[in-house]
Amino acid sequence: MLFRKAKNLVGLDIGSSAIKLVELKEGKEGTFQLVKAGLEVLSPEAIVDGAIMDSSLVVETISRLLASTGVKNPNVAVSVSGHSVIVKKIMLPTMPEEELSESIRWEAEQYVPFDINDVYLDYVVLDPGAVGETMGVLLVAAKKEKVDDFKNVVTQAGRLPALVDVDAFALQNCYEVNYGADPGRVVALVNVGASVMNVNILAQGQTVFWRDITFGGNQFTDALQKAYSLNFEQAESLKRGEPVAGQTAQTIQPVLTGVSEDAAAELQKTLDFFQATSGADRVDSIMISGGGAKAAHLEDVLKDKFGLPVEVLNPFRSIFTDDRAVDAAWLSEASPALAIAVGLGVRKIGE
Repeated sequence: MLFRKAKNLVGLDIGSSAIKLVELKEGKEGTFQLVKAGLEVLSPEAIVDGAIMDSSLVVETISRLLASTGVKNPNVAVSVSGHSVIVKKIMLPTMPEEELSESIRWEAEQYVPFDINDVYLDYVVLDPGAVGETMGVLLVAAKKEKVDDFKNVVTQAGRLPALVDVDAFALQNCYEVNYGADPGRVVALVNVGASVMNVNILAQGQTVFWRDITFGGNQFTDALQKAYSLNFEQAESLKRGEPVAGQTAQTIQPVLTGVSEDAAAELQKTLDFFQATSGADRVDSIMISGGGAKAAHLEDVLKDKFGLPVEVLNPFRSIFTDDRAVDAAWLSEASPALAIAVGLGVRKIGE
């Protein structure tokens, strides 16, 4: 048992508009192979603003996804984001690990705007080998209610929630597995979900800034509903490029481009704040992912806005895929939405 290789977890990204699943198999020297992948659309009333409102719908969708993909691994990793999650880098006097583990709760009370009894806490020491009077600690606090809700739907679907991560860090894992960590570049990772954009800025190979922005793919749907008097389902179909009520992908471009410009403006505020507070003088490139990454020329709008290289992150760039396991055409279309699930799928039991 002591020498048994740690098992990978099934990455399950429970989003507001869809639930995504990725199962990977680790090979030699940190390489990965895709075993299973799938996506099931989730009813919009099931999860609102990142909070589970109808757990039965979520459980039903997870169960359907597990059945359609044929995943047998019982161990699942999920992630959370939004206002219920606080991530802060704090500076503390240098101390041994045992002392830090005892004092972190008291230290956290100064930085977490929730009752400390209502949150789960975790932390990691940054640059643990550094010598000095102070040390950087990455502190994470998540409301117990939200974490427990996500764990409960996994349990009710018959699986074990073995790990709970944060969306922004799962995105970082996905990026590093596929692109490596370049200490000489400052990269902004932006995951465009249905209701939230997760931003994680990497410099010197580490997270230096993170923020969840309340803006996502739902804004595109809302704009189409208002512009053409459509219901939610019609607007979603139109957003995917299907003709609806006399409108086509070509005729709706001005509306969607306007929303992409709004998204770029929100991201601009975040990058401006990062540069003002971190002392950083630049961001070298932007990588976008998530279900909204391909929406309405968002990539082109961001390039024009920031004058930077912008690329849609490929979560399978360095992961071996086999057409016999997952349909290549489907994977190509769905891959931007699977980034967080991939980042969860590279995790192992006990990490």
